[in-house]
Amino acid sequence: MEYIDYYKILGVKENASKVEIGKAYRNLARQYHPDRNKDPGAEDTFKQISEAHEVLKDTEKRAQYDRYGAQWQAAEQGAPFSRPFSGNGHSTWGQNGYSTFFEQLFGTSGRGNSWDIFAEMQGASLDQEAVLLLSVKEAYKGGRQQISLQDPQLEKLRTYTVNVPAGVRDGQRIRLAGQGGIAADGRRGDLYLKVQFKRVAPAGDFRLEGADVYTALNIMPWTAAIGGTMRLETLDGAVEVKVPAGSSSGKRIRLRERGYPMENGRRGDLYVELRIVVPERLTPEQQLLFEKLTQLAA
Repeated sequence: MEYIDYYKILGVKENASKVEIGKAYRNLARQYHPDRNKDPGAEDTFKQISEAHEVLKDTEKRAQYDRYGAQWQAAEQGAPFSRPFSGNGHSTWGQNGYSTFFEQLFGTSGRGNSWDIFAEMQGASLDQEAVLLLSVKEAYKGGRQQISLQDPQLEKLRTYTVNVPAGVRDGQRIRLAGQGGIAADGRRGDLYLKVQFKRVAPAGDFRLEGADVYTALNIMPWTAAIGGTMRLETLDGAVEVKVPAGSSSGKRIRLRERGYPMENGRRGDLYVELRIVVPERLTPEQQLLFEKLTQLAA
């Protein structure tokens, strides 16, 4: 029987830090993952890498392994050793190619367990999580959205189609069943998309604070001075908004019950911030009128 050194498997020193161990594991896992490496021995190598990392990443397991080797659990329980071990942390392997230590630790020879890089990234789970960035209006209306994510296992871009429920909330998760990480035996976890609202609200867009929606409306100086009616896009479509005469830039107009839906069935309010903008180019007539206004105001 051959002694297997977990440190040697990962290619790290016995005093390696957790960061160094994790980095070595990720590099080797990508190299030997069965979905990418079709060599006959790749799967067994991949499982050895995963087993070594499972022990060395855990402070307590690593300390016991360094002291007792592959039989640390048996030593801790006072049980006789069924395999020899060395004092420097070497473990033994059975004829089926799987560590006796792993059998004791998990009660299995290792077949069918989720020992891949996604399991490490998600705490021994094949489930993954990513952010789905939506505007407030996209979240309010719901519907089909597409998102492209980098698959770290296969190192390629994957595009997903998501059915977003209308009125989804910031921080809510949408589950895509069977779209997560892939185990060596072909099983797949789920992909969870965490909804995140865009925080910037330029004119015509929306931002959310609680259930209240905020947007901006650009108006011309003459509208701000004498008042008027402006077309405004809301979550429910376009409406006409009355701009009071003498409005300054930054003034807010409140539209009740035009905000985001709440759990009690009611809605927040919509706040419209007026922003006075000046035309980049004036017609000759506009130029004369502004000059006359300047003279009158002097």
